[in-house]
Amino acid sequence: MKELNGVTSQVVEKNGAVIVKKKPEKDNGHENCTFHHDLELDHRPPTREALLPDMANSYRLLLTGLGEDPTRDGLLKTPERAAKAMLFFTKGYDQSLEEVLNNAIFDEDTDEMVVVKDIEMFSMCEHHLVPFYGKVSIGYLPQGKILGLSKLARIVEIFSRRLQVQERLTKQIAVAVTQAVRPAGVAVVIEGV
Repeated sequence: MKELNGVTSQVVEKNGAVIVKKKPEKDNGHENCTFHHDLELDHRPPTREALLPDMANSYRLLLTGLGEDPTRDGLLKTPERAAKAMLFFTKGYDQSLEEVLNNAIFDEDTDEMVVVKDIEMFSMCEHHLVPFYGKVSIGYLPQGKILGLSKLARIVEIFSRRLQVQERLTKQIAVAVTQAVRPAGVAVVIEGV
């Protein structure tokens, strides 16, 4: 980073050319975004729904690769349905912890364990793109703040509706509860199939 005429810039050398990119005045979450690699923030990434035509074409190619005819009656709308299903199965990418919690954090002078058991979970294995499902149990020891119980199920949904492995999912849920209410301790158990 260099400051030139009061503007912080990033100097990058690429193929022998020197490129100067203006650094945004504040980090706004786009610095690692694949759609904002150039740090020009006046455009927006496509919505996930805008990806449907490309995803449907990918499913058509997949069906063809399997030896199927994607134009036969039973498969005519399968690529579009499969693309929509994949967006639904991975809707956690569109959700953030702040949105889901929606200020449902309450001051409460208690230190007894809060436990919610058997929250249903459905996810997609990132290695094979096949589903896994099961139950999640969460327990935490409050330190002056508690979370609306339904929000624990919503936290599970945020992270389970992404391409996952069970071990990372467990950790992400525990970290999210910790960020939300700063408890003395958190336990997360996932029983998956």
